[in-house]
Amino acid sequence: MFAVAAAALLVTIAMALTRAALGPTIFDRLQGANTIGTCAMLLLAVLGFLQGRPEFLDLALVYGLLNILGTIAVLKYFRHGNLGHPGDAEERSS
Repeated sequence: MFAVAAAALLVTIAMALTRAALGPTIFDRLQGANTIGTCAMLLLAVLGFLQGRPEFLDLALVYGLLNILGTIAVLKYFRHGNLGHPGDAEERSS
């Protein structure tokens, strides 16, 4: 059963890779990349379960957190043009 889940995740990663490569907008490409990261995290957890190595779950959780942080950083970059923008703090002090 877990081998079928791993195969389904590999197919999903292939489809998300197609979306990331052919997406008409940058947000479609970002969604494809985020989906690839999420599926890779799930695949890492499934492979850890299949091989009897529970430490893979810890690696999958860390990879998932990095995936979220990377997505937030890219979205902030496209909204503000740089990652050092302080947000609304300057507008409030004026």
